[in-house]
Amino acid sequence: MAHHELTTPVTEEQVRTLRINDTVTLQRTLFGIRDATLIHMFDRGRRTRFDLAGHAVIHTAPNVRKVEKSAESPVGYAPLCVGTTTSDRMERFTDPLLAQYGVRLVIGKGGMREASLAAFRRYGGAYLAIVGGAAALETTWIEQIEDVDLDDLNPESLWKFRVRDFGPLLVAMDSHGASTYDIVKHDVQAARARVLQDLGVRGS
Repeated sequence: MAHHELTTPVTEEQVRTLRINDTVTLQRTLFGIRDATLIHMFDRGRRTRFDLAGHAVIHTAPNVRKVEKSAESPVGYAPLCVGTTTSDRMERFTDPLLAQYGVRLVIGKGGMREASLAAFRRYGGAYLAIVGGAAALETTWIEQIEDVDLDDLNPESLWKFRVRDFGPLLVAMDSHGASTYDIVKHDVQAARARVLQDLGVRGS
């Protein structure tokens, strides 16, 4: 297990050095994205003015407050609580995010499925897991909301955060076809089979 300090944007070569159970801390830029954002981008043909190539996205719809525009809040938003939502609902968007926009890292909770794992392997990406319920801590890693696009979808806008020491995050799915979630599933199924055998019950 290794720890990686990454400053975005990152290269495919950097991402392919990541292996499951490694940890990552991110610096500089992180984009917030969620269901409505992705539906509008890929199902309704909307484009973002942001260049996402080499960047990380986090599945979130942050709680923010409107403030006067200033050097500290250039677009008039300040973060209140930036939590992470369950990633599974956004499974079908991983491939186009990597293929069409060049996204390299996806951050969320709960993991993703086979199509996402295949996309990470094909394009050179990884899934970084964050512990559920850590929104208050996550928010301290966000220095500023630098910009926002597709803001008619608020709070499921496309957010551009400036981050510092965002992590450590767990590499849970890598570009080599490995998934922590597959390992956990296998171990749970094996443990269940042993318990059923000990009880004299035939598994189904």
